[in-house]
Amino acid sequence: MNSAATPSAPVDRAAIATDLQECRADLHHLLAGATHDRLRARSNGTAWTNEQLLFHMVFGFLVVRRLLPLVRMVSAIPPAVGRAFAAALSAGRRPFHWVNYAGSCGGALVFNRDRMGRLSDHTIEHLINRLEEEPEARLTRSMPFPTSWDPYFQPRMSMADVYAYPALHYRHHRAQLTLTGNPANGG
Repeated sequence: MNSAATPSAPVDRAAIATDLQECRADLHHLLAGATHDRLRARSNGTAWTNEQLLFHMVFGFLVVRRLLPLVRMVSAIPPAVGRAFAAALSAGRRPFHWVNYAGSCGGALVFNRDRMGRLSDHTIEHLINRLEEEPEARLTRSMPFPTSWDPYFQPRMSMADVYAYPALHYRHHRAQLTLTGNPANGG
């Protein structure tokens, strides 16, 4: 990551917004074509069903809404405090992964295929609007991240990187969906 914000070039807000919109359109396409049985089928490489994994993919956008104020705050405190904060979060990775798993199981019950698209629309619209409003200097501010929480978290991430993160997360998990094929063999 970290390519979204460099000291010499402005952040490519249009590219980030396009990625977010493409994920949104793809989610609607997946939801429209998914059968009840395929949504209940296991995904590939996770313990989630396809519907639970779809919610988890949407949850990535929701998480970013909560991460942005945190990056604003932590990027303004002394670097040693930010590193200690990231280390404390890394130490809590086991409970985080459990909550992440269970939350997606429960979330899919509330935000099932009928509500997931609207949640995604609202959240992505909010992220794009905020991205457009962010001052350029703020987009380059950064903080340390708990890299043990997600493979796309880098040791240090800028605000622009955080805005770009949910599309990476979405595409990673999209490859694990088994919405097409034979439900009996998982694919």
